[in-house]
Amino acid sequence: MRITKFGHACVRVEAGGRAVVLDPGGFTDVAAVEGADAVLVTHEHADHLDVANLRAADAPILTIAAVADAIGEQAPDLRERVTVVAPGDAFEAAGLAVRAVGELHAVIHPDYDRIHNSGFLLDVEGTRVFHPGDALTGPGEPVDLLLAPVCAPWLKIGEAIDFAREVGAPRNLAIHDRIYSDLGLGMADAHFSRLLEPNGQSWARIDDGVELT
Repeated sequence: MRITKFGHACVRVEAGGRAVVLDPGGFTDVAAVEGADAVLVTHEHADHLDVANLRAADAPILTIAAVADAIGEQAPDLRERVTVVAPGDAFEAAGLAVRAVGELHAVIHPDYDRIHNSGFLLDVEGTRVFHPGDALTGPGEPVDLLLAPVCAPWLKIGEAIDFAREVGAPRNLAIHDRIYSDLGLGMADAHFSRLLEPNGQSWARIDDGVELT
């Protein structure tokens, strides 16, 4: 199994000679999707959904109905590659077992309508990897590796840490990390490490294109 972090919320998961890419949005270099066998998209915001990256992948796209509608509007040529999954659905992506988790994006502000969002729980050769998208909705079952959001307009650092504690994964990899400066990310890393490690949970933030070891 190989897990590689790419720009912002994008992670590439490789196992058995196949690759699944999650959320290759507008902050993500196209290299993330090269040779991908499947792409998963949690929701329609541009930092998670970028049709140029989807075109470059030449792979099936598995996502929720709201994202499928957005793809159809932005890139009708991609419609035939999209498979719609619903919250709670169990399905397969490039040979990996996946379950869609949750239904709504976290609240940004009460004046905004909440859009749809489903995270994805992947079974990667017996290792459970969870990408929540833009929500603090856990999968309700043990997770080995949480792809943990760090910073967003909808997120406070205390909420992010409490979410990681609630999920309880022994390993946590920082994602959704393009909002803070380098100084802010260093502060966030210190908080995550200080508050997760006493619970036996490790914390890692790695550069784009770097594989988690």
